[in-house]
Amino acid sequence: MPVLEIIEKLRKAGSPENVAGMARYGIVAKEAFGVTAPVLKHLARQLKKTAADRHELALELWETGIHDARGLAYLVDDPKKVTAEQMDRWASDFDNWAICDGTCGHLFSRTPLAYEKVLEWSASDQEFVKRAGIVLIAWLTVHDKKADDAVFAAFLPLLEQHSDDDRNFIKKAVNWSLRQMGKRSRYLNKLAIDAAERIRARGSRSAKWIASDALRELLSEKVAHRLNKQTEISQ
Repeated sequence: MPVLEIIEKLRKAGSPENVAGMARYGIVAKEAFGVTAPVLKHLARQLKKTAADRHELALELWETGIHDARGLAYLVDDPKKVTAEQMDRWASDFDNWAICDGTCGHLFSRTPLAYEKVLEWSASDQEFVKRAGIVLIAWLTVHDKKADDAVFAAFLPLLEQHSDDDRNFIKKAVNWSLRQMGKRSRYLNKLAIDAAERIRARGSRSAKWIASDALRELLSEKVAHRLNKQTEISQ
């Protein structure tokens, strides 16, 4: 299916009401059709089966600059063919949290370069590039089942370092990654709780919010039950 045909398909599947709804949740792009996630995923499954080269198709879709086409691009692309240059180029294009998180979760976190980009991007001054580096921690914690817990524990100082950044999409990224890490295992739960306490002690407004929200979940009975059950299954 040619890119122009795909774009027309997306245009017909969208709605102005959905675009307005996206804006209310902080998802704003230069051009968006308002296609729902289920529709995008259904089309992505079709294209993965029929595209001659889904990686090249993904690159073409991204270059359109259309929010929905970019959402389709990260769903269609082949993680094995993604290069560092592509990751940097796409990250510099991120203009809202949804395209940032979706690309990192569905594509970038599944590449061998993901851990390298955590360190590189989290040091950026650009809000969504920095967010990408931080949310990759959350996604890797979920997706990389084979990684040793020590790999993730090594990211805790990074989360602490950036907890004073009061920008909304940064502090929420730090909070999300801290919570995801603390739900991976009992070992990481303890380390994440200790890190949250240190973050709270930093005293900044963002640090106190990150810590209090994370501790509320990580110290909850629900998380304790989940981790205890996880331990029972592994024994």
